[in-house]
Amino acid sequence: MSSESQEHGASRRPVEDEVDVVAEETQKPAKGDKKDKKGSFWKELPVLVVVALVLALIIKTFVIQAFYIPSESMENTLLKNDRVLVNKLVYHTRDIERGDVVVFSGVDSWDGEFEMEEPSNPIAAFFRWVGTAFGVVPGEKDYIKRVIGVGGDHVKCCDDKGRITVNGVAIDEGSYLYPGVKPSNEPFDITVPKGRLWVMGDHRSVSLDSRWHTGDPGGGSIPVGQVIGRAFVIVWPFPRATTLDIPATFAQPALQALGDSAPLLAGFALATPLFLIRRRRLPGALRLRRPRRADDGAELPWRR
Repeated sequence: MSSESQEHGASRRPVEDEVDVVAEETQKPAKGDKKDKKGSFWKELPVLVVVALVLALIIKTFVIQAFYIPSESMENTLLKNDRVLVNKLVYHTRDIERGDVVVFSGVDSWDGEFEMEEPSNPIAAFFRWVGTAFGVVPGEKDYIKRVIGVGGDHVKCCDDKGRITVNGVAIDEGSYLYPGVKPSNEPFDITVPKGRLWVMGDHRSVSLDSRWHTGDPGGGSIPVGQVIGRAFVIVWPFPRATTLDIPATFAQPALQALGDSAPLLAGFALATPLFLIRRRRLPGALRLRRPRRADDGAELPWRR
């Protein structure tokens, strides 16, 4: 081998060594980046959890909340241990309607349909609060019932066929009433006060609903302001997932028409006696009599 070749080979070795060193140096930071990313993830995880909880709390407070069904009072529409989603915004856009399944608070009014032991310590209380917020644990003072009558409705049980009537119109509850039970074993006759609701469970024989509170203020009805929202879908268990629609019986034209015209009819009912009384008390000198007519049929000036 010539000296020139030897010199050329010698000059190539440092270049190859340099390439190897550069490659090694470029690989080391890559491993460091992976470690940094892993470390960064674990550092950010608590922040992500807190943000997720805050967002969930905001959604739960103002938009949608999951609720746990703790009793048999709404069977077979809702079974014990079902989970439903409750829309909290819907009643800001429309009024509560007959047939709606609503969740409401019974704090300082109705007794709970089931009893829960008090948390033994603050940690247990916190986890119960979280479980209630996410529909994993039932709320002791939250109820779920079906609206049968709204403010101004005359709700009565029962007609000669054993049906509940609303404003004199019988409702057919066969689509949601628990099989084999009557609409009610207890007779009642109430006009629902304005701003309140008459609510009943679908399993009438076990439901502690408005019928059991007729001696309370409001005659068993609940304040509209206590309503948390409308239950609109079953989300758990998955095989039972379905929407909770208003039964067709509440869409009867006679019931709807009477309900829509009730305020107008009430207005006329109050105004007519007042008008007659005022007319009778009006001095005769101030009453306007029919205009006289001349022999040729022409009207003469009004006279008192």
